[in-house]
Amino acid sequence: MTDVTRMLSAIEHGDSKAAVELLPLVYHKLRKLAAQKLAQETPGQTLQATALVHEAYLRLVDVENAQQWNTPDHFFAAAAEAMRRILVDRAREKGREKGGGKLKRLDIDALSLATLVTPDQLLAIDDALAKLALDDPAAAEIVQLRYFAGLSVDEAGQALGLSTASAYRHWNYARVWLYSELLEDW
Repeated sequence: MTDVTRMLSAIEHGDSKAAVELLPLVYHKLRKLAAQKLAQETPGQTLQATALVHEAYLRLVDVENAQQWNTPDHFFAAAAEAMRRILVDRAREKGREKGGGKLKRLDIDALSLATLVTPDQLLAIDDALAKLALDDPAAAEIVQLRYFAGLSVDEAGQALGLSTASAYRHWNYARVWLYSELLEDW
């Protein structure tokens, strides 16, 4: 029985020290596998072979989820599969960024429209509120109470005789409506 086989068996039986002792024995071969996998990737890959080895190794020797490795070759085949999955996961993450992951969230609650806008922008807000009032008068009143009187959504809802749920529904609708309306002007 080789040292690698003995360590794999110990990991399988829950010996966490064996995982530490195994790495120096398999590192060189895992690094070579990682370099081969990364060579097949498109240029510009930000993941380095060393990081790929470490991430794959941690997945493989997780004592709580230890698998049975029949031979060292079985372990290295599983390592290659783990590296493939890591690279696929990274590719999916990059794909999600293209689908909107790089968009920045605008916290409209943090904006103080009455004090941080130019006079032209304040006129645009007034026009937008007038349009909103035609579509949803309660939503327009919530906005006025929030931005110009400084009330919270709960307080504005109470002032208008609305339930908390209704006040938030009108507030959320108004925020989206105003954002899309004002985005055209700014």
